[in-house]
Amino acid sequence: AVTLEFAAYAGSTPVKCGTVVSGLGSGSVDAQIKDFRFYVSNVKLVKADGSEVPLALGANDDWNLTSGSNALTLIDLEDATGSCAAGTAATNATVKGTVPAGDYVGVKMTMGVPFALNHSDYATATKPLDIQAMAWSWQSGRKFAKIEVTDPAGVPGTWAANTFNFHLGSTGCTGNPANGETVSCVAPNRMDFQFASFNPSTQKIAVDVKALVAGTNITVNGAGAPGCMSGGTDPECLHVFESLAIDWKSDGTGTGLPLNGGAAQTLFRAIAK
Repeated sequence: AVTLEFAAYAGSTPVKCGTVVSGLGSGSVDAQIKDFRFYVSNVKLVKADGSEVPLALGANDDWNLTSGSNALTLIDLEDATGSCAAGTAATNATVKGTVPAGDYVGVKMTMGVPFALNHSDYATATKPLDIQAMAWSWQSGRKFAKIEVTDPAGVPGTWAANTFNFHLGSTGCTGNPANGETVSCVAPNRMDFQFASFNPSTQKIAVDVKALVAGTNITVNGAGAPGCMSGGTDPECLHVFESLAIDWKSDGTGTGLPLNGGAAQTLFRAIAK
């Protein structure tokens, strides 16, 4: 059995709902976590020879879904306390599964929902794709990630835009699946990442909100949606998408595809347990 553990961090500091997070964004400001959820899919363990073996998840449950050749898990690092009150008390920090015995040295996966599972009505979807907070629309599918930080002083605070929302998802989607139409999206915006060296028994995966918003002023909204909601020309997405290593260009011509397999991404990193 293999267990991959995720943990919310800001730089080298563990973070959670209900406590102040320091040093975020270009202004190095204090913030509170408001949401911290994302889908990971199609995890593969990598052998020394570079071959990849899919991680077989257990039975489908509240957090995990295997459908055909696709497997996904909802990672939920918010617990509905503090500024996360709109979230859920239940949490899930792990992807658990099995692989055949072998000499595995690394791991790779995608942050996002596979295309075949993405464009459906959340109200009738199988768990964990049935969560309204992670839905955009039938056409646009799911929010692959929903990481939000907010003014620690609340609504009376000093941020011009009270909350910085990072919502990752496919954009430029056409075709309504509710009418049986095929959906296609200009920018898929699924994030690939991998660790060439990773030992799940001694290491976990830090999800670094500080790296996510590095270089971005999270207290104001320059244009477009508040924060970065994957808009093709939203100025708040420039540095955010750099941290994801997804192709994004301010003129809207970004492909939404991973750059070099996500090699330069900074959002996820392996740390000691």
